[in-house]
Parts: sequence; structure tokens; C-alpha cells
Amino acid sequence: MRLHHTLRFAFTSLLVLAATVTAQTPSTPPTPSRADILRGEYSPWRANNDLLSYDLDLRVDPDKKFLSGKNTIRFKMLKDDTRIQLDLFANLNVDKILHGKTELKYTRELWTVYVDFPKPFKKGSVQAIEFYYSGAPQETGRFGGISFRKDPASRHWITTACEGIGASIWWPNKDQQRDEVENMQMHIAVPNGLMDVSNGRFLGKKDLGDGYTRWDWQISYPINNYNVSLNIGAYEHFGEKLGDLAMDYYVLPENLEKAKKQFAQARPMMEAYQKYFGEYPFKKDGFKLIEVPYSGMEHQSAVTYGNRFANGYLERDWTGVGVSLKFDFIIIHESGHEWFGNSITAADVSDQWIHEGWTTYAECVYVEAMFGRADAIKYTNGYKTKVRNQQPIITKPETNRTPGQDQYFKGALFLHTLRSVIDDDAKWWKMLRAYCERFKYQNIMTTDVVRFYNQQSGKNLTPIFDQYLRHSALPVLELKFANGGVEYRWQAEEKAFAMPIKVGRKSNWQTIQPTTEWQTMKTDLTKDEFEVATDLYYIEVRKN
Repeated sequence: MRLHHTLRFAFTSLLVLAATVTAQTPSTPPTPSRADILRGEYSPWRANNDLLSYDLDLRVDPDKKFLSGKNTIRFKMLKDDTRIQLDLFANLNVDKILHGKTELKYTRELWTVYVDFPKPFKKGSVQAIEFYYSGAPQETGRFGGISFRKDPASRHWITTACEGIGASIWWPNKDQQRDEVENMQMHIAVPNGLMDVSNGRFLGKKDLGDGYTRWDWQISYPINNYNVSLNIGAYEHFGEKLGDLAMDYYVLPENLEKAKKQFAQARPMMEAYQKYFGEYPFKKDGFKLIEVPYSGMEHQSAVTYGNRFANGYLERDWTGVGVSLKFDFIIIHESGHEWFGNSITAADVSDQWIHEGWTTYAECVYVEAMFGRADAIKYTNGYKTKVRNQQPIITKPETNRTPGQDQYFKGALFLHTLRSVIDDDAKWWKMLRAYCERFKYQNIMTTDVVRFYNQQSGKNLTPIFDQYLRHSALPVLELKFANGGVEYRWQAEEKAFAMPIKVGRKSNWQTIQPTTEWQTMKTDLTKDEFEVATDLYYIEVRKN
């Protein structure tokens, strides 16, 4: 299990959003529904137990678009209690819930399933229940949640992508990011002639003798619910090794040659990410790319890919500055989530920038590793046109509400800014690797990130983090020129905001230390000649 602190405590696939100009007008977030609260809150009946493992045994009928099976849920009680809270979409049937041979009572509210025990389970006891269910799941959400489709050759093609909408759209689980199982098994029965590719290491397949074959997978690491995936199709497989890391690829037969060419980008990407972020975190499970009919998702050890075997993002220059077309956006972005989102997971969706901002920044790291610093700065700053600055990146906790697109682009630009604040690349890369190692396989909040960077840098970076993440507006560097000098200060909601910045001439930057109080410096430069390093910091500048 993975719980925050004493309890131990994707983009994921990127939203297809047009570039928008920066706006400073804040907008009011919608009032959360009862369903959003039920999904989002860490209720007493979630907090009273610690997940240990899932064992999902499922039969998929593509013709009827029907699922049937059970999830064996093992958990440890953290207090004496008679109830736990699980989740399953209301359109799916709860057939029965067993504890040993005892059938348990349950009640349902919307997508929530409250499971009651005949007598209290004792604190410290390890329990297992079998949750049997069936039904025809609904297709909804950005990428369908679960989709029963046909490939271009009219063969069945069934995929899942349920971040945001919830994994309980297709299987019963504790549908919340704060607590994760330590490991999981999946046994997926599909009609003969089809293959299921899921997370983890392939254990083998078994012909069930009734027209179905069961595909067995072992997940050896903690995994969040929305990463658990089915990919059922007439796949062809090829692969390679990077040292002792297995890298496997599954695509439709017609795309095999295109995939062999395009997926050649995976190996140098993995080498770059391991250099800057540390060892691939799911080595025992291996790394997979799997073709799907949507753009892609970061499913742990089973990254899904639908980027048309072409560079850019759906063949577009994503940041609009010419760099995006040098690489396949989906391979690079979604694989970056293996470190940021899959290994390091936000304990609450309110802090989802821990997934998305960091992974968007990982794209910039990849560009720098492959194409150089100049292209990386150009690529990173290209994201400025996509930032809205209308709401804080961090949203209200314990509410199932996906943060806006600024979690991606402003989050990455903030990290780019933080690198410039540290102003020591050797130290920055050392800190980044240490961050990935320190929080490996953990569920964390922004407060953990801030504490880590304060300790590692020896600086109080809290006001900087808070201004960029907890307020909508950017900090504004105000400059007033008069009598051979310039007055300067930060305008920011955080009164203690103080951030160094490079000013003067690009050929010979001078670092100043503005606060929210006016200071003065001498300069021979005129108002028009005086520059600010806005390609290294995400700020606004106001000259008077």
C-alpha cells in the first residue's frame, strides 16, 4: 500500500487543447457534486484500511460488450471497524461480495459501495474479500473509459483509459489515489485469436477450452487505479533489451513496419530519462508501448500509443516553435509519466501537477538531452501561449475535480523557473535525481515537494512555490527608471515572495534579489536597453 506520511501515504494523456493567450481574469470553479465528493474524499471507511493487493479475474465478451468476474481485495485494518468503502459505477451489477464463505451485506450510493462486516475486523488483521460483478460498462470520458471498438480490419479492439472518470467505470476497487496496492495480478479471458496486453510482466496464457484464452500478468510494484489497463486486440509483438530492461512493443499487424521505425525513439528516450531521473522504476515489470485508437496514456509499464506513427502531437507542431516535429510527442510525454505520476504519485487529485507539470517538464529535459539547450529553451517557452492563468494550479483537496490545463504548461514553466532560481545546473540535476529517488513508489502532496526542495537548496522556496501553484496570477517584476538608476520590486500575492532574477544585458546578465519592497540599483542602460531574462523565468515585466 501507499499512504501519505504516517499512513504511508497523465497528459496523463494530454488534453487536446488549442493554444490560448495568457489571461489574468480568474474564474470560479464549479460547485462539486455529491458524486465528486464521494469519489474525492478520504472518508473514515477509506482511511480505516490499508490496501495490500488486488487480484482481478475477468472475462471480456466483445460481441456483447460485457464484463464478468471478480476482484479479490486484500487489505490490512488500521482500526477496529465494521465497514469499508469501495467503488463501482452504478450501471454495473454487484453480484455478491464474499469474505471466505460468508456473503457480506452492502449498500450503494451513486458509484460508492459500502461493504459491511457481521462483526468488527480487528486493527492489524489482514483480510481478503472477493467482489463479484458483471455488466455492460458505459463508454464515457476523454478516451472512453472503456471502449469496445473495431480496428481498421474490423477485428475487435478493446481498450481502457479512465484517468479522471475513474477506474471503477470497469472494475471494483478503492478508486482514490491516496492508497495503492503493493502489487497486483490480472487474469483476463478473451476470445481465442485476440490478445490481452496489460500492466506488468507476462506470466503466460491458458486455453480455457471454451473458445476463450486467459492472459495472466503480474504487477510487482505499487500501482494507482487509473493506470490498470486492458488492451485487447489482434496484436503483433516485437521487442528489444536495454541492458537488463525488457522493452516490448505491441501493434496491429498492418502497422508493424511503421512501428519498428517510429518506436526506435524509445531506447534513446529511456537512456536520457535514466540519466536525469534515475533508473527506470518498474524494471521487473518491463516497459511496453501498446497501440491504441486514442492518442495515448501513461499506464504503468504498459504505455499506450496512438500518435499515428509520426513525429509531433497527432502530426502537429505542438509548441509551435519548430522543435516538436523532431520527436514523437506521445512516446516522450507518456513514458515520462513512469517517473512522474506512476512512481511518484499525487496523493490527491488537487495536486495532480505532480504528474502533469513534472512530465511536461520531462519533455523539456528530453529535448535538451537530444537537441541541446537552445532548443530546450525555445520548446519550453513555446508553452507560454497555452497558459491561461485563470485559476490556481492546485485545486480544492478531497474533491474529484481535474485541475485545468495550467497544471501541464504553467507547471513545467514553473520548474523551468525554479532551475533558474537554483542557478547551478550540477546541483539542479543532482536534486532532480534525488527527488525521484526520495519519493519513489510514494504518494505525496505539494507540501512534500516544497519541503524537499527547501532542504536540498538550503533556501526558503515556499513563497515561490505558493505564488506559482496556489495563485492564478504570475509575479510581476516592476521597474521604474530615473536618474541613472532603476527601482525594482515584485508584485505578487505572496507578501514574502522574493525571487532572484537576471537583468541587464543578455551578454552579461546581472542577478538581482527583488522582494515585494522597492530597491534601487544603478545602471548605464536606458529603459529600452535594460533587459530581463524572460526566457529563463516565467514572469511578467512592467517598465515605467
